[in-house]
Amino acid sequence: MLTLPNLLTLSRIVTVPVLAALLWWPTWELGYLIGFGVYCLMGITDYFDGYLARSQGAVSKLGVFLDPIADKIMVAAVILVLTAQGRLSGPYVGDLHVIAGLIILIREIAVSGLREFLAGLQVSMPVSKLAKWKTTLQLVALGALILAGAFPAQQWMHLVGLASLWSAAALTIITGWDYLRVGLKHMD
Repeated sequence: MLTLPNLLTLSRIVTVPVLAALLWWPTWELGYLIGFGVYCLMGITDYFDGYLARSQGAVSKLGVFLDPIADKIMVAAVILVLTAQGRLSGPYVGDLHVIAGLIILIREIAVSGLREFLAGLQVSMPVSKLAKWKTTLQLVALGALILAGAFPAQQWMHLVGLASLWSAAALTIITGWDYLRVGLKHMD
C-alpha cells in the first residue's frame, strides 16, 4: 500500500546510495555539505512518515516493516562509508574509533534477528526510552561526522562526532543487553 508515509520511507531507502556517493570523496567538502543536507532531510522524512502514519490512521504492515529497515540501511551505509574514507579515525586511539561503529552495527543486526525470532513466537519487544536516546546520539554522531567533512578546519565537529559515537556505542551495549535478556527468556 503506497501511502504518503510509506513513500517517505521508501524515499529514504532510495536516497541511501545518493548519500553514500556524496560522502565517497573525503576531500570533497561540498559533497559532505550536500550530504549533510541529504542526511538531515532523511531524518526529517523519518519523523514525518511516522507522524503522518499515526495521525492519519495510515499505519500499515509495509510501513512497520520498512521503517526500521530504512533506518538501519542509512546508519550502516554512513558508518561504512565514513570508515572507508578514514573519518572514524581520530585522536587518542586512531582507527580504533571504528570499534564504536562496529558495536552499533553488530547490535542492530543482532536485535533485528532477535525481533524476528520473537515475532515468530508472537512476543513483542517494544523500543525502550534508552534505545531512543541511543538512536538520537547515533544520529547526532553521524551527522556531526558528516558535517566535519564539510568543515575540516573545525576539528571540534569531528571530536563531537567521535564522542557522540562512543556514547551511542555505550548505550548500544546496554540496550542490546536489555533486549537479549528479554529474548533469552523465550529460548530453550
